This record gives sequence, C-alpha cells and structure tokens, in this order.
Amino acid sequence: MDRKVTVAKSAGFCFGVERAVDQVYQQIDALKAGKAKGPIYTFGPIIHNEEVVKDLEEKGVMVLEDEAALRFLPKGQGTVIIRSHGVGKHIYDMLKAQGVRIVDATCPFVKKIHRIVQEQNLQGRRVIIIGDETHPEVEGIKGWGDARTMVVKNEEQMEKLPSFTGEKLCIVSQTTFNYNKFKDLVEKFEKKGYDIL
Repeated sequence: MDRKVTVAKSAGFCFGVERAVDQVYQQIDALKAGKAKGPIYTFGPIIHNEEVVKDLEEKGVMVLEDEAALRFLPKGQGTVIIRSHGVGKHIYDMLKAQGVRIVDATCPFVKKIHRIVQEQNLQGRRVIIIGDETHPEVEGIKGWGDARTMVVKNEEQMEKLPSFTGEKLCIVSQTTFNYNKFKDLVEKFEKKGYDIL
C-alpha cells in the first residue's frame, strides 16, 4: 500500500519564530568565529519545540526561565536573546543594568503592538489587551503599558470590567488570538459607547 504525505503550505514555524530561531543560530556561529563573546542565553525557550531547544542547549545556549534569573547573570558578560513573544520594558531595563548584550528577536508584529501600547498609554489612553493573560506575548505587551492596562479573553471577563465611561481606550490583540473573537469583543466594547482606538 502506497502512502502519500502532503505537507501543508503553512507548515513550519511562523515568520517571527523562524526569525528568532535563526538569530540564535547566528549568535552561535558568531561565537564560534570569535566575533562574539559568550555565554549565550535566551529569555524563555526560544520556541515551543523541545527538539530545537535541546539542540540549542547542546550548542551551549542556556534558557533564562524568568526575570529572577536575570539577577544572577554575570555582569557585563554574554548575550541575551529576547524570543519572538517579546518582553516588557522592565526586562530590557534589567538587562541593560546587567551590562549584557541584547539581541532583540521580538516578532516585528509584536514589536508594533509594544510601540502602540507605549504611545497610547503616554497619551493617556487606558490599554485593553484581548488575549490570554498567561501567554508570554501578552505578558510582554502588558509590560509596555501602566497599572491601568487590562487583559480580557472572552465576553465573561469583559462583563466583569468596571465602566470606562469618560475614558479613552486603546484595544490591541495578542497576535495569535482568534480574529473573529477579537472582532466580537471589540463590537461589544463599541456597543457600550466607549471612546475606542
């Protein structure tokens, strides 16, 4: 019996993850060539793929699991690669204080959301992120807002929010969040008559 395997057009990593993984391998090559100094770290696993993470570990790349690990980095030594999910502004500040080299592999689409959140927050808008609050991308996005920044992922959570009458809102989405669910939630915010961007 002959079997045929057909690979979908969209198989493989998304653009942002592929770019981040490539940047880690570029840093490994630069270290081998003497063009960079080690050690090499990633902030969180560079990808949710155990085989790739294991291959990187075998090549000497260490994973920093959380921000507490940043406090133990040797001052002024090594490179920390920010994964495609991105991180909050305070992580960049911590890395700069440690004097390590930063390679920012944040997905450009996620980076755009960071800029929007920071700009709109500075202009006085309350930011609402539609997504999963426990997802690293959303944690990073939230880190570009302020204490008023909120996350909702469904209508039930939205209905528990306080009234935003009189406030200006900016609504953004986790890049991997379902578009139709995002659209539905935005429509529900609009029906409340809020000033929304």
